[in-house]
Amino acid sequence: MPRPSHLSPDNILRFLQVRSEPASASEIAQGLRLKKTDNRPLFKMLSKLRKRGAIEELPGGRYRLPSRKSEQKASGQKPRQEAMRRPQPSALADRDEVKGRLVLHHDGYGFVVPDSPMPQLDGDVFIPRDGIQDAMHGDHVLAKIQRLGGVTGAQRAEGRIVRILGRAHPTVVGLFRYGTQHNVVLPYDVRIQHEVEIPRGNELTPGLWKKLGFSGADETSIRSRRIPRLDELDGAVVNVELLRYPHGGASATGRVIEILGRPGDLGVDTEIIIRKHHLPHSFSAEVLDEAERGAKPVDEIQRAGREDFRHLPIVTIDGETARDFDDAVYVERRADSGWHLQVHIADVAHYVRTESALDREARLRGTSVYFPDRAVPMLPEALSNGMCSLKPREDRLVMSALMEFDAAGHMKSSRMTSGVIRSAERMTYTNVNRVIEGDAEMTERYAALAPRFREMKELALLLNARRNEHGSIDFDLPEPVIEFDEEQRMTNITRSVRNIAHRLIEEFMLAANRAVAGYLLRRGIESLHRVHEKPDARKVLEFEELARAFGYSLGVEDLHQREVAVRHGRVPAPAKAGRPDSYGHGRERGMKVALPGGELRITPQHYQRLIRKVVGKPEERIISYLMLRSLKQARYAAEPLGHFALGFDEYTHFTSPIRRYPDLIVHRILKWALDHPKDAPASSKAHVAAAPGSESTLYSHKNLEEIASETSEAERRATGAERELMDWKTAQFMEEHLGEEYDGLIISVQKFGCFVELFEVFVEGLLPINALEEAANARCVYREKDHVIVAMPSGDGRRGTPGAARGRGAKPKQLVWQHGDRVRVRAERIDPMRRRVEFALVEKN
Repeated sequence: MPRPSHLSPDNILRFLQVRSEPASASEIAQGLRLKKTDNRPLFKMLSKLRKRGAIEELPGGRYRLPSRKSEQKASGQKPRQEAMRRPQPSALADRDEVKGRLVLHHDGYGFVVPDSPMPQLDGDVFIPRDGIQDAMHGDHVLAKIQRLGGVTGAQRAEGRIVRILGRAHPTVVGLFRYGTQHNVVLPYDVRIQHEVEIPRGNELTPGLWKKLGFSGADETSIRSRRIPRLDELDGAVVNVELLRYPHGGASATGRVIEILGRPGDLGVDTEIIIRKHHLPHSFSAEVLDEAERGAKPVDEIQRAGREDFRHLPIVTIDGETARDFDDAVYVERRADSGWHLQVHIADVAHYVRTESALDREARLRGTSVYFPDRAVPMLPEALSNGMCSLKPREDRLVMSALMEFDAAGHMKSSRMTSGVIRSAERMTYTNVNRVIEGDAEMTERYAALAPRFREMKELALLLNARRNEHGSIDFDLPEPVIEFDEEQRMTNITRSVRNIAHRLIEEFMLAANRAVAGYLLRRGIESLHRVHEKPDARKVLEFEELARAFGYSLGVEDLHQREVAVRHGRVPAPAKAGRPDSYGHGRERGMKVALPGGELRITPQHYQRLIRKVVGKPEERIISYLMLRSLKQARYAAEPLGHFALGFDEYTHFTSPIRRYPDLIVHRILKWALDHPKDAPASSKAHVAAAPGSESTLYSHKNLEEIASETSEAERRATGAERELMDWKTAQFMEEHLGEEYDGLIISVQKFGCFVELFEVFVEGLLPINALEEAANARCVYREKDHVIVAMPSGDGRRGTPGAARGRGAKPKQLVWQHGDRVRVRAERIDPMRRRVEFALVEKN
């Protein structure tokens, strides 16, 4: 059987990415183990990649990836080292050493994100390529600050890595390649700059040992044998355990522990993302056994001492494809026109006891992760889809929040209790919405429940109105939804749709979360909180600059900025009046930075009022997107810092313990509070050791801080993995549609181009600046003051150029691309490094 060819643009770019120096065509051919018949296609492919700007050709016929300097030159930006002229390095004390996490860029440079905020610094610590040393992306490092620039209170720092404190990657997923000297694995994460050497014999998994008849042999005897090249290994996607990290110029070494399949095989992309983000994805036998032993039908002993709600028509409402139902609701209108709301949540703490194998695994995972074609659950299926799933017509143990509201939707009282329910029906958002909208078929099918659903709608609208009075922000931005056919092939990418059924469940869960948070605070009991702090002043100023182009503002009083001159800083000369092509020509000017002028007095009502102004307007999508970018990310904390976006002074997560570990912690604390209604908790600073095997406990402040930090990081990890796979799936989908034209909206403008969101399919891609230059037949630059890209007219009167003469005294028309512009684009190529579609400009509407 002939060996398959490994020639592809992806493999060429990956080979150049892991190589530390430029390579000739023959070296590329040797590295990819190409056949002689591949030489001509190789040169054609190199020529195409060079024309697209994906690689650079150097004198002597050598190739490399574009350097940072050349990218910046293409976008009219000076290299960072030149634009930031810092003071000369001086002898710095130990206080100028920073501990933090290294975030690498695929071009080789990176940033150290400090463990603790450094108020005197503006942003993170920049690490140039030659300062990375042997560190890998994600490592916990110690960096030495070598240069400082900017102004006091907003300095920018550059440094180098002096020590690696902790490694982030026990394993690396990549492509396996046989080599003449040694075998290698090329990492899928382009930010990992080191290829992994695989010593002879370490490429064999236990399954391959058996296939070759090496079963039972030790490592020494295997290495003494002749090991053939294996077709199932060459070019396969593998997961590698690192045996040695890169050190002193020596490559990392490892051994293959999994063969995941071939690139492009169904489901392999998901397996790659799971391992790339180090998501725990398999349960140990001990964990599975513990889950199975605990997942027994509810008996009389378990029901004892619980409030019985089984006589009520309680329902679950979830998506069509949902398999775990962890919340159920019931609404009743009182005789005084008030409202009674019950929110029942699966009693996961009853099954997942403290310090058990299940508990340790759940804490390690932190959250469930949801991909388009599969989920990585926090708990084994025996619980997540079994006894902790509130299935219809089956007894289930719950923790319940029972709330009373007046006729206007103000909460009058609430109480919490443990209970037992028997769900009357498993409803979907679609069917509940159809009942509420008066659909005859659905109304007849659920005749006994239809009045309840209409009451739910009434209460939800009241709760939403009261929440709006607090300034709660609701962007209602759609999420991408991939549609598959019967063979799991992607057929479309659409926008998610939220109907009234989604909103009523959202309102009920918010009310329950807030009620539990308020109860624990009134009792003075330490717990976990879901917090969202007010936005950073600089982000708000940036939003105001962009929104001004559309004629909008948040209307924050006394929002101003002060400009401060940067010592040694220089910027290009601005364009002269009436001559936009003169930008950058002439003497450089002094650099100034904009800093907030004082305390930011902003409330969620500022955002809410602006959202109301743009509803239904053409610019609603872009303004909402820009507002969202100006806000901070929500996180978990041991302190009740409030939730800015919701407008709540206190808030927690209680309603999803199946899939979120913080909710499980809140359940245990709530159980302790209910078991000890008169007891005051011990000092918050005291160490409270959770008794092993308990379903209720208190936690010390220190323990809560640790759990908050871990689960916030787990949430970011899960979100990053979900987003990356969605981007990858999107790129795969668009690869089948290259050459097709679409209408789109510019939603972001950067130095290197514009991000465009398509209308026909819910896809976002890059319209690179070189594509704009090709369309405009002129040089294009990013104008930072108003965040637009402009074409620089040549002024020579050439036909077809933006600077062509329009007649005597006529000013040349300048092409500008900015947020909110509608454009028609063509899907031109897929960037294999970033896995995103790139467009060419057809026309600007």
